[in-house]
Amino acid sequence: MQRRFSLLTAVTTLFILCRTVAFADAPAPLPVLPEKGEQTAKIDLLLGSAISRGLIAGGVVLVGNRQGVLFERAYGRSSAELSAPLMEIDTIFDIASLTKVVATAPAILKLAEEKKLSLVDPVVRWFPEFTGKGKDDLLVMNLLTHTSGLDDFPFAPNNPLHSAVEGAADQKIKGKIGSRFRYADINFILLGEMVRRVTGTGLDQYAAAYFFTPMGMKDTTFNPGRDDALRCSATVSAENTTRVGLVQDPVARQLGGVAGHAGVFSSGRDLARFCRMILNEGEFEGRRILSARAVQQMTAPYFSRGGSVIRGLGWDISSPFSSPKGNGFSEVSFGHTGYSGSSIWLDPSADIFVVLLTARLDYKKTKDFKQLRSDLSSLSAQIFSSAAEQSNLVRNSGQDR
Repeated sequence: MQRRFSLLTAVTTLFILCRTVAFADAPAPLPVLPEKGEQTAKIDLLLGSAISRGLIAGGVVLVGNRQGVLFERAYGRSSAELSAPLMEIDTIFDIASLTKVVATAPAILKLAEEKKLSLVDPVVRWFPEFTGKGKDDLLVMNLLTHTSGLDDFPFAPNNPLHSAVEGAADQKIKGKIGSRFRYADINFILLGEMVRRVTGTGLDQYAAAYFFTPMGMKDTTFNPGRDDALRCSATVSAENTTRVGLVQDPVARQLGGVAGHAGVFSSGRDLARFCRMILNEGEFEGRRILSARAVQQMTAPYFSRGGSVIRGLGWDISSPFSSPKGNGFSEVSFGHTGYSGSSIWLDPSADIFVVLLTARLDYKKTKDFKQLRSDLSSLSAQIFSSAAEQSNLVRNSGQDR
């Protein structure tokens, strides 16, 4: 066992050294305190193992706190192709369901903050198609917490958005609204359309105007353009089709690449900016993005399944999807996962967040991927929780653009 560990360590070290030689002109990695170097090697080993086992082709890990970035590193390649570019810190990823918490939920909370809607609005207020369909008790917050009683279903190929709304309106509610937790994309598809109905602006434009642009998230967008697509990591579909710069989720593609549940592309450093804003209760580098109350509402616990599942408004706190929580994060921590191989987890108590973005290859090994997420968070909490309180580590070093 010791020999196997040493061999894996050697292979990982050789991989990192080769990558450094290949990109000698690239910007130097962020500084890490010397006594942390041996511990961060465990993160290198963890990602190296995931690559060698064919779980991922490569990825980006970024750990930070309210002030800035504590650790960032890129591993492997952007796809399984041997000719694929090496992964870079600024590689852009399809972040899949992170769209729910990076774009859709913040947009709804922003509109509530501006009193343009209410979290306790009946959904029928914004979707008259639901009138007379037995859903008068369905509230906006039920969509945000996946306690609507709605399930996913296929959409008609022509006019899929109309099909989504009408299908949800006609669907029979399962269980009691507010108590049955069922993670379903249709909830956030409706919320994305709600943003358009309330503002007259598409979710993509609204999120860019109120979140991405003000925070300098230059790599974050729906439907990346040609230049950005060249910097994208690849995704693999169920049919083993490789896509670069085109959203992986088939429903999001059906909806034109802009949907409330999936479709956003982003980079590690951009997501770090977003996480810092959340940890700073809605403020980013002196600019107010969301009210502190909106962030508190979004990350407060909402209980379902008799208290066994805890969600925020969009965010996951404790549920079957909480693998990125790992061990070491507090009970007030929260985050989300993305099917493409992405996850973020934040702990305001310990002042730390962890971003994992990967070129995921094997979607059948769900247990292994959950373990990767969990192990990364556990390691990060162990290494950086105390360091996150040290202001002299990497405070606004200029590397976080």
